[in-house]
Amino acid sequence: MQEMVTESEIRDALTAVIDPELHRSIVELDMVREVKIGGNGVIDVTVSLTTAGCPIRGHFQKSVAEAVSALDGVAHVNVYFDVLDDAQKAALRQKLQRGSLPEGELAQVGSVLCIGSGKGGVGKSTLTANLAAALAAQGKRVGVLDADVWGYSIPRMYGLGAQRPPVSAARKIVPLQAQGVKVMSIGFFVEEDAAVVWRGPMLHKALTQFLQDVEWGPLDHLLIDLPPGTGDVSMTLAQLLPQSQFVIVTTPQPTAQKVARRSAEMARKLSLEIAGVIENMSGFTTPSGERFQIFGEGGGQSLADELDVPLLAKVPLTMPLREHADSGVPLVIEDPDDPAAQAIAHAARGLIAMTPATASAPSLPMLNVTEHAPAPAAVAAKPAGMSLPMA
Repeated sequence: MQEMVTESEIRDALTAVIDPELHRSIVELDMVREVKIGGNGVIDVTVSLTTAGCPIRGHFQKSVAEAVSALDGVAHVNVYFDVLDDAQKAALRQKLQRGSLPEGELAQVGSVLCIGSGKGGVGKSTLTANLAAALAAQGKRVGVLDADVWGYSIPRMYGLGAQRPPVSAARKIVPLQAQGVKVMSIGFFVEEDAAVVWRGPMLHKALTQFLQDVEWGPLDHLLIDLPPGTGDVSMTLAQLLPQSQFVIVTTPQPTAQKVARRSAEMARKLSLEIAGVIENMSGFTTPSGERFQIFGEGGGQSLADELDVPLLAKVPLTMPLREHADSGVPLVIEDPDDPAAQAIAHAARGLIAMTPATASAPSLPMLNVTEHAPAPAAVAAKPAGMSLPMA
């Protein structure tokens, strides 16, 4: 007869579960509130979070279940959550020797989608701007973070190039809005068209502020426009957002597809889930409807097949798609019947369908998240240059 697992063995296994914000084991942090062992091998583990809407609770859900399930005698693991009370938070702050615990401005964000590519010039930013607008047109609450710090173009694509975001009374940066989308970009904090010459530590600090010190509010989707390649920005975001998903943009030709494959490899090495592939510039469609395969064909489907993920859309290169990228109004808003706009809308519907909050995935046993009260009215502030307002 197989021996029953003990609570000591379960807690020892849970030392492998690390809080990605505090960089310590949940056992060391006293976050394992309760362990119950059922006679049929069912284990209930309750983990205490720093906030009810903790954005990394999914990380704990998966990691705790995996760690305990690996033990002999365990048939099933249920993971439940509660929230540290004030005394417990104070004890944790003292243990960590820090004045505050991460509360997470992203606690009210349903899904984070990183839009990336292996190389520049594949239309990644144009797709990000249009995808966000298409999601908003579907009734979703959407934000865009322009993390392409060297090639920031999202503000121009939304007609926000010369504006500066205000700062709330709580010292949080308030995103600008256009076409129903909340927008944040490094372009709001430097002179227009200025070059951003930053090394890794400065990039890390700026991105951390954009995620933690921006008053995003409740969002269904936050889209992050990554710079091309697999450098510091992508690695920083993977560290800050372990539950984000990766959408890879490629063009049809085999060379671009092979370069995009490197981005996919980077995502998997950083344990980011790949949501799907979008093939951009998938043929040129003339105003009369003729189609020319200028950049070849098949690269997007080939990459999707190789990665075993869906091909979300094949977006043709149309003249209006280019024109509206410069005009400040996304094509999906101005001309939804354009073939490119229709393809992007199709990708948006695919992303909605695979989002846990709207798909038929089983719900997790978690606390209900109470939305924050409306923020105080914004006060005048003009952040400029390369220093960002700190909370």
